[in-house]
Amino acid sequence: MKKLLFGITSLTLGGAERVLVDLSNALCDKYDITIFTIYAQGELEKQLSKKIKVRSLYDIQYNELTNGKKKIVPLKIFLNKKKIYKKYICDNYDIEIAFLEGPITRLFSVKNKNTRKIAWIHNDISEVFGNDIKAKLKRKIDKKIYSKYETLVFVSQDNKEKFKDIYKVKNKKEVIYNYIDKENIIKKANLTSDVGFDKDTINFVTVARLVPQKAIDRLINIHTKLIKEGLRHNIYVIGDGPEKEKLIKMIQNNQIQSTFHLLGKKENPYPYIKNADYFCLLSNFEGYGMVLEEAKILDKPIVITDTAAREAVNNYQRTTILKNSEKEIYEGLRKIIVDKDIDNSSNRIMNRYCNDQILKKVIQLIEK
Repeated sequence: MKKLLFGITSLTLGGAERVLVDLSNALCDKYDITIFTIYAQGELEKQLSKKIKVRSLYDIQYNELTNGKKKIVPLKIFLNKKKIYKKYICDNYDIEIAFLEGPITRLFSVKNKNTRKIAWIHNDISEVFGNDIKAKLKRKIDKKIYSKYETLVFVSQDNKEKFKDIYKVKNKKEVIYNYIDKENIIKKANLTSDVGFDKDTINFVTVARLVPQKAIDRLINIHTKLIKEGLRHNIYVIGDGPEKEKLIKMIQNNQIQSTFHLLGKKENPYPYIKNADYFCLLSNFEGYGMVLEEAKILDKPIVITDTAAREAVNNYQRTTILKNSEKEIYEGLRKIIVDKDIDNSSNRIMNRYCNDQILKKVIQLIEK
């Protein structure tokens, strides 16, 4: 039985994290799997099969760190990666898979002649670090880091092409869409129907980390403008992150507390998605948008901005794609609200997610 080591920052609530849990659970009968995290006690750890081992560099949650330590830890990992790798990771694994960009990919890049190295890229690498001097330095460092991996796996074709434009490394490159446990999502979505939505208005739901990439501040501005025009609707945001306090102040200053709702993290967001009139992902940029696959499984009409997320809704007929600007998003949402366009039709025939094919591609990658 081959021994696999997956690495990720933590197993907190998030798209890549949920994919890793589902994928590991699907593979654990065939392989000996260990997951190495930088931070421990992620909410999703308890959803792992008992066959899967979990090890952590720090026995604390990321949110327990001070702001200073949150900045120091990635630097410490980079500067001491060989020492940390030798002490905490180096073992007789057949394959080591860095499952997320950033510190874990830098750490797993340390050479081990007995182990194959694979890196998974989930985000739009041209956008995720920005364009300042610090970002340019990170890209220069990461070009060397990624060149040490035998294979790079991308969750969308868009990600792959943008990565190639920036890094120009010669590794093998593959696109493997995210694995997802469809039956589990449907089961969890049906656990409750009491989500407290106002049934007299259109309710939009989004699931996103509260970070600049997800553009929740832009959505607050658009929502405020629509409310001032008398176009009543509700927006519910599930997720947490560093922009939380800023967004709370924006909501209070715009006096929209009764219609724009920050719900925080939810271990089970699926009843909210299921009971929404629309699911939205109106980000500045995306790597793929795993949550869109979940919304499709629950047969929800979807509104997105024109990012790499378009690959997730390819051939899904209940989709509205808006140009990625405040003006275009405002006009798109306004049309939905004015027309009272609540789409309750079913599109299940378009909704089959090819998990078997995805799992087959992952196994083929492992067995090479």
